[in-house]
Amino acid sequence: MTFKRLEVGIAVRLLGLLAVLGGLSYALPRGAYLLGLLLAGLLLGAVWELTRYLTRPNRALADYLLAVRYHDFAQHYNDAHADRTLQPLYRAFNELNGAFRQLSAEREAQFAYLQTVLQLIDTGILSFDEHGQVEWLNEAFKQTLELPYLKNIQALQKRHPVLYDAIRSVQPGEPTIVRLSVGAKPLQLLLSATGFRLQQRQFTLVAFKNVSHALEENETAAWQKLLRVMTHEIMNSVAPIASLADTLRRHVQQELTTQPTGHDLLDDVAEGIGIIQNRSEGLLRFAQVYRDLSTISAPLLTTVYVQELFASIRGLMRAQLDEAGITLLTTVEPPDLRFSADCRLLEQVLINLVLNAAHALRPSLGPRIELQAQATPDGRVLMRVADNGTGIAPELLDSIFIPFFTTRKDGTGIGLSLAKQIMHLHKGSIRVHSAVGEGAVFQLEFPKA
Repeated sequence: MTFKRLEVGIAVRLLGLLAVLGGLSYALPRGAYLLGLLLAGLLLGAVWELTRYLTRPNRALADYLLAVRYHDFAQHYNDAHADRTLQPLYRAFNELNGAFRQLSAEREAQFAYLQTVLQLIDTGILSFDEHGQVEWLNEAFKQTLELPYLKNIQALQKRHPVLYDAIRSVQPGEPTIVRLSVGAKPLQLLLSATGFRLQQRQFTLVAFKNVSHALEENETAAWQKLLRVMTHEIMNSVAPIASLADTLRRHVQQELTTQPTGHDLLDDVAEGIGIIQNRSEGLLRFAQVYRDLSTISAPLLTTVYVQELFASIRGLMRAQLDEAGITLLTTVEPPDLRFSADCRLLEQVLINLVLNAAHALRPSLGPRIELQAQATPDGRVLMRVADNGTGIAPELLDSIFIPFFTTRKDGTGIGLSLAKQIMHLHKGSIRVHSAVGEGAVFQLEFPKA
């Protein structure tokens, strides 16, 4: 329909142009110069009108394409009052603008949805270009590394050089684990990366997953499995030896009572059997202790009032601490702090930590142990057992939670391992901060309810 109207308009104007030319050809030979001048003016006007008429749709199309070039789809073309030849074109422009606006709205909605999803996940995500300029990062990344903002990954080189080197060297499809400390909190981050090209720019997308808890759970499960196997084999092998040694000892003892003389050989045999029996029973007790570590049950959660918990610990430990001249201080903020936990297992953790602290305080002047508890703004509960003792050597900090590891001659190496397992059962964590000569602080962190 538009083309028909355009053709009719062109035909009418061409006819008018021919008519003017005909008039000129008639007037000039007859000397009608005034009429010829008038017709010449009409001829110029007709040519101009024809040119304008032919280029008007092109100008409208050029204007529209320029608006498209700059993503301007807000313009509305008044097709109701436009020239009849332009009305269909304007309607098409309006329909295209509406379609583009709809697509833009859908794209923005999808982008906002994706942004929301990426902000909610607990995996840190960082995107940067070939110059290290950060294009985007989510809230999990900021919280994990405690960074309010990051414009260029070069800034990580000073704060977390190990992480910066890992980001620069990580290859797509080859995840790597990075160990670092953020504040006083040790982390193990699983890094994975991918590269992509967008608008002639090369980008790298890196995902950070804090796998500390998962790795510790796997480590604990592996130790439990090993301990179950070891204690089973030890007890199965040693129990018959202890029983046989006890039987032989009784037989020898009976023989000694029936023979009044010539006891030298029997005395030696009795002594040897007694040693075998004592060591066998010691091994059985040793295996029983570690079997307890491998068979600890799930926590029975109840409401724990921290003031009452600390009062119970003080009552249990008072005599032993007073005898050693150790002061036990407690602080709870807020005073009515409470949370869900297994009170029996939590008492076991705190007793082990207090005993360890008391052992570290033996050579100290003014020995002091502090039990502290507080609620964080985000609903977590933090407990600390701090002492002013000898501290822990840096090379030992990574080993103290490993079963069997101990620096004490009378230690079993089970207390801190058990504490770590109990905290994992509560979905929490246990950390240690220490410096030689400055004491140690063990921090228990419980998740928010």
